Order: sequence, then C-alpha cells, then structure tokens
Amino acid sequence: MPVRAIGSATVSFGLVSIPVKLYSATEAGSSISFNLLHKDCGSRLKQQYLCVKENVIVDRADMVKGYEFAKDQYVTFTTDELKELEEKSTQAIEITEFVPAAQVDPVFFDKAYYLGNEKGGEKAYRLLARAMAESGRVALAKYAARGKQYLVMLRPTSDDKLVMQQLRYADEVRDSKEVPVADADVKEGELKLAMQLIDQIARETFNPDAYEDEVKTRVQAQIDRKVAGQEIAISPTEAPKAQIIDLMEALKASLGKRAAPPPKKEAAVAEGSEEERKAPKRSERAAAEGGRKKKSSKE
Repeated sequence: MPVRAIGSATVSFGLVSIPVKLYSATEAGSSISFNLLHKDCGSRLKQQYLCVKENVIVDRADMVKGYEFAKDQYVTFTTDELKELEEKSTQAIEITEFVPAAQVDPVFFDKAYYLGNEKGGEKAYRLLARAMAESGRVALAKYAARGKQYLVMLRPTSDDKLVMQQLRYADEVRDSKEVPVADADVKEGELKLAMQLIDQIARETFNPDAYEDEVKTRVQAQIDRKVAGQEIAISPTEAPKAQIIDLMEALKASLGKRAAPPPKKEAAVAEGSEEERKAPKRSERAAAEGGRKKKSSKE
C-alpha cells in the first residue's frame, strides 16, 4: 500500500523553491496500547474534568485556557486571542544555514518526516539532496505549521532522498554538564580490553531488520493467550544479581564469551538449513564406513 502524504510545503534554498510533500517516517500505530475499563462491567471509561474548588464536573463549553503567572494566579485567554498568538502557517521550510552533519547532536532530534518532491520540483530536489551528500553537510531551517514555528534539519539519505528532522530548541535540552559524573582513572590495560570487546562485536553497517521489539512480541503473545481464554503465568521475582567489582575481570570474562550473532538473514545463509546441519559431514561418513570395513575383514 503506497504511503500517503500528510501535508505540503516549499523548501526555500537561496532563490530556488522546491515544492515537497511530507510523509510520516514512523508508524505510531504499531505500538500496543490498553484502554481503561470499569472493573465491574468491563465498559470503557470516559475522561471528565473536575473543578477542585466546587467539586463539580465541568463541560468543555465552560472551559477556558489560562496561564499561571504566579502560584494559583492565572490570566485567561479567549479562543480568538489564542489564535492571534499562533504562528501563521506559511508551510515554508526556509533554509538558514548548512553545517557539518556531525555537529548536530542527536540529543536534539525529535520527530522525523520524509520529504517527497511535488511535480515540477524533481531536479531541484535531487540537486539539493546530492549537494548535501557530497558536502557532508545538513541544512538547518525554520518551518511554520500548525500554529508553531519549528527548528528543523534537512538531511540526505543514501538514495538521494530528503528527511526533515524536527529539532528541539536549545532551552528544551539539558546541558550534559548538569549531569553529575565522578572522575575516574582509566588504566591503559582496561582501555585496551574495552577496545577489544568493541571490536569483537562491531559491525560496519546498521541493519535495523536484525532487531525487533521482543517485549512487544512477548506482550502480544500473552494477549493472544488471554483472548483464547488462557491465563498468564506469573513469574517469580528474580533475586538481584551480584555486582561485579573487578573491572578487568569483567572485561576478560566478556571477551571470553562468544561474539554477538550476525543478523538473522546472514545467519540463515551462513548456517544453512536444519537438514544440512543435521546431516553428517562426508569425511565423517567416510571414516565411519572405513572403520566398519576394517572390522569386518578382521572377523
């Protein structure tokens, strides 16, 4: 089923305008969610708002929005006033600068959208994507939509397509310096072992198909059991594992373990079919037959 566009916009690149369509890059609907039900009859519950002062349920028609400027003190706004505060949605993605891709910390990343070209913008679209890929830079831009102004980053994919990555503003991201981390002396031997451990399970490419949400799979299986009328077996609480104090011993033990298995598709090719694994090797069969012939000749 072809993906459907969720909106249109125009990428402004100098004096060049590129009409594009926006597509969701992720699928939120694939997650498992639960509804709140009445324990006695199993009916779904409806959310209601309660006035804490008068202890009465308030209908939406009687609600107004307010901003708390001091403790329990609010200034209220009408619907028209709130609309006046909103950013005018121009649907324009105005590129302000290009920076090296490595300079944008992923901690700023928020939602991602694929950009596809509108009719007439094919060449300009491909030109921008390829130019950024060749330069190793990404574009920072302003994007006004849905009453807000967003900071976004445009980056090329490996097949010369564009991704619009919504970014958080600086005041929305905590400085890593605020996180308390104690100083520690890392010894050369420990660093060497850690590097060996990294090399042991390192890969040159990221294959997302090799990973799956194991918790989601397990939860879905248990849901199917409940639907089928079966009960979920409650596992006993595991005792906390002992903490390993000796870092060198922990690294050595980790290196002694088998390396992480390759992605599933690679594993299937390398290991062969189950029938091939069960079948004895030719050399083993030949040796066994030779042994039986020698034994019969002696007899």
